[in-house]
Amino acid sequence: MGQNKLVRFEAIKGFSNVLQNPPGMQGQWHKQFGNRNPITLELACGKGEYTVGLSALYPERNFVGVDVKGNRLYVGAKQCIAANRHNAAFLRTKIDQIADYFGEGEISEIWITFPDPQLRRSHAKKRLTHPKFLRLYQQFLVPGGLIHLKTDSPVLYRFTLMVIEMYKLELVTKTDNLYAKPDISPELQIKTHYEALDIAGSNRIHYITFKLPATQLVNLDKELQELVFQYEEATH
Repeated sequence: MGQNKLVRFEAIKGFSNVLQNPPGMQGQWHKQFGNRNPITLELACGKGEYTVGLSALYPERNFVGVDVKGNRLYVGAKQCIAANRHNAAFLRTKIDQIADYFGEGEISEIWITFPDPQLRRSHAKKRLTHPKFLRLYQQFLVPGGLIHLKTDSPVLYRFTLMVIEMYKLELVTKTDNLYAKPDISPELQIKTHYEALDIAGSNRIHYITFKLPATQLVNLDKELQELVFQYEEATH
């Protein structure tokens, strides 16, 4: 492990806005923020560009960036400390454990910004818009709360639309070329480190917003797996 990572891992232990696998946080985030303002999550936040950017745009709301990489969280957390911004915090944990840290209805919105698209077909269950994860989000997202996906991966974009259609979710917005649209909102102009890299080489940003039902999603995961297999076989 590089010396810089070790320094950052040690530093975040003393950051008041970084919580590392904290016990007893379900329903208690108002204590972290000192208010009961709505809370938005940024999942797989990396360096936390969206958590930092959104917290500046909306000081009347609270934001939590979630990632397992402490050396990445350090960047966003330090920026918020330097800016004396108290409506942003960072949670270090794995996404598949996220429901352990938030209570029912505690989260108003979720942003998934440039996550690993898990391109291998066998890794589809690791995609953060897979129903496996959507069921986790249902445990703490308010009914009607938006989920935003911003990605440069056409594979993840198409997969998410497939999930929305199969599970009959409410699609709010979709575009496969976000920056071609006129007058996009300030929140959509925030750019992450991974967006700038254009790893997918698509030269396009894809964006979807959708909602989950109040009732738990039915289990059609095997049918989804087969559909993904058929689609990817046909397109390769």
